[in-house]
Amino acid sequence: MGKNKVVVGMSGGVDSSVAAFLLKEQGYEVIGATMQIWQEAREVQEENGGCCGQSAVEDARRVAGQLDIPHYVMNFREEFKCKVMDYFVEEYLAGRTPNPCIACNRHVKWESMLRRSLEIGADYIATGHYARIAVTPEGRYAIRSSVTAKKDQTYALYNLTQEQLAHTLMPVGEYSKEEIRAIAAREGLDVANKPDSQEICFIPDHDYAAFIDREAGERVPGAGNFVTADGQILGRHLGITHYTVGQRKGLNLSMGHPVFVTEIRPETDEVVIGESEAVFGDTLYCNNINFMGMADLTRPREVLAKIRYAHEGQQCVIERVAADVIKCTFLVPVRAITPGQAVVFYEDGYVLGGGSIMRNGMIA
Repeated sequence: MGKNKVVVGMSGGVDSSVAAFLLKEQGYEVIGATMQIWQEAREVQEENGGCCGQSAVEDARRVAGQLDIPHYVMNFREEFKCKVMDYFVEEYLAGRTPNPCIACNRHVKWESMLRRSLEIGADYIATGHYARIAVTPEGRYAIRSSVTAKKDQTYALYNLTQEQLAHTLMPVGEYSKEEIRAIAAREGLDVANKPDSQEICFIPDHDYAAFIDREAGERVPGAGNFVTADGQILGRHLGITHYTVGQRKGLNLSMGHPVFVTEIRPETDEVVIGESEAVFGDTLYCNNINFMGMADLTRPREVLAKIRYAHEGQQCVIERVAADVIKCTFLVPVRAITPGQAVVFYEDGYVLGGGSIMRNGMIA
């Protein structure tokens, strides 16, 4: 008797393609599915065949044919518009810098795709993420770092629920990128040497501000003042949606030395500028908490915390200060604590949980 049925989210890239191959080799009944989430086919102008464009659908369908598995396209445009694109715009308008991939993972790739997959009789969904799923000694599901730190993608997965993890497989987490490409080449998969997609899929030209201008229309804040922390006006800026905490380039300020964005104030349309040392901080507050490897936080706990995808992580003490607020105190100051980004807590290579970094301490 064969293993259970699994729907593999196939993006048209090498990682998800090899995930489908590995699961079929392990005896699962594999179905390939590609999400159609933001574009009309006629609008696609993606670079390197992004993760959700028409060429991605075609690449995934071709690989499914090579693997002799069925392939379907699942339409999640409505969910993606609401949970990812609208969220992205609203966060920038509020002076925060969002991570749309985290929102997409939780609400579209898992919530919507898992629900649809279970409805058609599948037992699991699977992806090509470089991460592993484990069960802690306390019996909780947790994301675990992949075998290769260079491609580790656990940060963007911290927001998954226990129910979602219980129905998820991540076979690629046991391999390095080089090994995955070698498997694809050995099996003759067309995508073996396909470049990785780097851009946000719905903004392939990387012009975030122009996208927000189009989506938000009259609500887009206009030009405002660059100011020091104590309110001294330094010059004019293009609008708060053009900036993020820690930014140095593109400010067009003649200060005679490098300066940085240290805060964004949407209520006054001000962008605060400071010296390099002002970009560092040792305390942040986060809300919208999702617990994963731990069930709750009842006392202060020292953990490793990452404040952005590329952050190596720093030791900090976390403690609950309100029903849905955790205070994080870093042992060594960290650079560019950015409201809207996620802070993710780790212990012994496992994701304990995380939350969204808040603005101005306790003020959301």
